Amino acid sequence: MSVVAARSGVLGSLGKRMARTALQLFTEGELPSFAGANGWLNSQPLTPAGLRGKVVLVDFWTYTCINWLRTLPYLRAWSEKYKNHGLVVIGVHTPEFPFEHNVDNVRRAAKDMRVDYPIAIDSDYAIWRAFNNEYWPALYFVDAQGRIRHHEFGEGNYEQSEMIIQALLRDAGVTDIRDDLVSVDARGAEVPADWASLKSPENYVGSARTKNFESRPSANLRLNHWGLSGDWTIGPHAIVLNKPNGRIAYRFHARDLHLVMGPAARRTTVRMRVRIDGQPPGASHGVDADDQGDGKVSEQRLHQLIRQPKPIIDRTFEIEFLDPGVEAFAFTFG
Repeated sequence: MSVVAARSGVLGSLGKRMARTALQLFTEGELPSFAGANGWLNSQPLTPAGLRGKVVLVDFWTYTCINWLRTLPYLRAWSEKYKNHGLVVIGVHTPEFPFEHNVDNVRRAAKDMRVDYPIAIDSDYAIWRAFNNEYWPALYFVDAQGRIRHHEFGEGNYEQSEMIIQALLRDAGVTDIRDDLVSVDARGAEVPADWASLKSPENYVGSARTKNFESRPSANLRLNHWGLSGDWTIGPHAIVLNKPNGRIAYRFHARDLHLVMGPAARRTTVRMRVRIDGQPPGASHGVDADDQGDGKVSEQRLHQLIRQPKPIIDRTFEIEFLDPGVEAFAFTFG
């Protein structure tokens, strides 16, 4: 996933006042049309003309992107806090993986993730191209006159982003905006990355983009190398397990390990078993596996498999699928 991963510091009250004073917003262009949308969720179709008088925050996302997932608590909080003051948050869902073109998958993900603001379905990348966008996540801040005044690519800078929202609302004539900033309670995959301990980058498992694949994996994989055992079909964008008891092994260094995967056939379930350094994960299990490492894959989405306590060191992750039919796309870390 193409992303610029920024990190957000914590500003004290003096720092916030100074940051507000230092804000300089320039006009970056007019809000493009959403006419290329394939459809809308949570809203009737929206237009730049119909949004005049509103402050608009356009968020490009795709529902399996870990970088976007970690911004979502703030998007929810801003939408809720400022919607009655004239802010409209619009999520433009531009898919990365083939299954993200399926509107039913996007609808389910939006419901599960409590994304209740308007969503433009951008399966053909028409809106993406209209914005000349290149990133997930990407935020575009639009004033009440329909002008893009700021953009933010990647994670972080949440305090500044909210101060920009406040400034644009005040410029639009809203007078009852307080200076306080939102506080979020992130859970699961939405928790910010442990940047200090993160030494494993995202890696796709399809042959077109993967790195460090070991065709004959040993028991001592090198850091950020991975391998397979069992009967797999390796395609350019994904790998598919043909027979039961196939395994993926990955040597990583991070607090969190996620795998974007799902059943290749809809309405099927694949049982899985996770191990870390050859043992059940115990307290290091993620939300999609229990302490014994057991879990099920029944949806095409990002699965959090490991969240380990400190100290963070090089570890060997292994996942065994007890049933055939799983399709895996990418590892991400946090």
